[in-house]
Amino acid sequence: MVAPHSSPLQSDPPAVAEAKKQLRAHCLAALKNRDQTLDPLLCRRLSESLLALEAERIACVWPLPHELDVRAVCHALAAAGRTVLLPETPPRGHPLVFRVWTPDCVMQAGRFGTCVPNGPVLTPQAIMVPLVGFDRRGNRLGYGGGYYDRTLSTLPHADAVGYALAAQEVDHIPTGPYDHPLSCIVTEKERLHFD
Repeated sequence: MVAPHSSPLQSDPPAVAEAKKQLRAHCLAALKNRDQTLDPLLCRRLSESLLALEAERIACVWPLPHELDVRAVCHALAAAGRTVLLPETPPRGHPLVFRVWTPDCVMQAGRFGTCVPNGPVLTPQAIMVPLVGFDRRGNRLGYGGGYYDRTLSTLPHADAVGYALAAQEVDHIPTGPYDHPLSCIVTEKERLHFD
């Protein structure tokens, strides 16, 4: 996962940026105050959704302390024979880099308090995308650094599967020129698919 910071290379119009900032605070509160007993249910649903894809190489997420703990998804995918990749956060303005993870690999400290495997770099065919908030049109609200939007723009054929708790849903996510909608969003209650 990556921490927020703004990028001079991509920016939303001021009104969109302000609306996102206000929504982000609301959605982060829902995430941090969640019922953590729902995390395993979301992990099972997310694992099923990812295993239903034809993708062999799947980019997952290693959570920060306040986030949904989706490490069980990494283990489920690896046990099913898929190649699991985890993101490495590059310098500002660049897309994420994905490194091979295995259950016994060495993890090392990454930027912004993240953990990164020491495996080789590969390109994912599907990407698990963490969400701060989402709407029913496939729009996502992230932390504000633009890493996933930059990454998705470089991998237009990859399946982008967002995940969040249903409590993180909002009526409308304002979008800017660099925002990329998702293929699918998975919550503990349902799977939403988008064209």
